[in-house]
Amino acid sequence: MARVAEGEADENLTAATRKGRRRPFRGRMARLRATHSYRFVLLYIGATFVFASLAGDDAWTTGVLLVLEAAMLATAMWTSGLARANSKALTALVCVAAVVAVAVSLGRHDALLGAAGIATGVVVIATVVAIAVGVVDQSEVNAQSVTGAICIYLLFGLVFLFFYGAVALIGSGDFFLQGTDGTRAVRLYFSYVTLATVGYGDYTPAGDLGHTLAVLEALLGQLYLVTVLALLVSRLRGRDNDV
Repeated sequence: MARVAEGEADENLTAATRKGRRRPFRGRMARLRATHSYRFVLLYIGATFVFASLAGDDAWTTGVLLVLEAAMLATAMWTSGLARANSKALTALVCVAAVVAVAVSLGRHDALLGAAGIATGVVVIATVVAIAVGVVDQSEVNAQSVTGAICIYLLFGLVFLFFYGAVALIGSGDFFLQGTDGTRAVRLYFSYVTLATVGYGDYTPAGDLGHTLAVLEALLGQLYLVTVLALLVSRLRGRDNDV
């Protein structure tokens, strides 16, 4: 009887283990135990910013940016504890991005480049979601949550950079009212100026879609600072008062 009971217990444990492995997402406590520093994600953001500022607008640079953002998404999911570093899904993500990057570099069609820009923007949005999950998991103001919140704010500028680039490539007219689509470096500058609502006025979107995107970015930037930053500061003050 004892051996039968032990056998049933082993079978139940094995079944529970297999069930846990089949879960697409980890629980909150499992994610917390698996979290890492968001400084790695910040490095990817910095690398993307520098590359987009200095590299030209050749087709291969669009592919490189797609691979960079795919690697950043994989790093963000690993950092937030959503996936393991050796996850097959993350490996497949980077491999697919590399294949698309080669196709974009060889194709060199505006429609293909625009689609790649949109895909890169979607990947960056997924990165924002992954980081947001990790920040919410913290449930307190600490170095991890603050660094993650900074990453999210900086990523907003990159999201709209790729969307502006897609509109410039796919659209029939000039993206800017000044009679040019602008280089990627110019659109990067315009994106972060709009996010910060500085409004220099040296570049202005020409079409309705460009206007809509610029308004959305400006509102997103301000609302994020007013809500998320205010929440972090209030929690930080509450923790200091408790001490």
